[in-house]
Amino acid sequence: MKICHIEDMQIWQNARELTVSVYRCFKDLKDFSFRDQIQRASISIINNVAEGFERQTNKEFKNFLYIAKGSSGEVRSMLYVALDLKYINRDEFEDLSKKVLIITKMISSLIKKI
Repeated sequence: MKICHIEDMQIWQNARELTVSVYRCFKDLKDFSFRDQIQRASISIINNVAEGFERQTNKEFKNFLYIAKGSSGEVRSMLYVALDLKYINRDEFEDLSKKVLIITKMISSLIKKI
């Protein structure tokens, strides 16, 4: 099955869900620089997947997937800091970490296929 629209990609759908979850989880956090950075990192994942897909060349798509993968690492790292600082509880950490790990694995798999 050929994917014609970014909205049909499971990676993009999962990244969208992660981004919404991150925004909701940190929306009331008063540490504005932390909140803004984790939100930017999560949205970077979805946007780089989308931008790379729309470039319509495998080379460019792969480059953007690497950037998205880097952003997923940034989100994972920040989640540990958020847990350590008690900005989130263990359940929130586990939920968000699971989502971002799935996305990371999906991106890695797609990079290998391209």
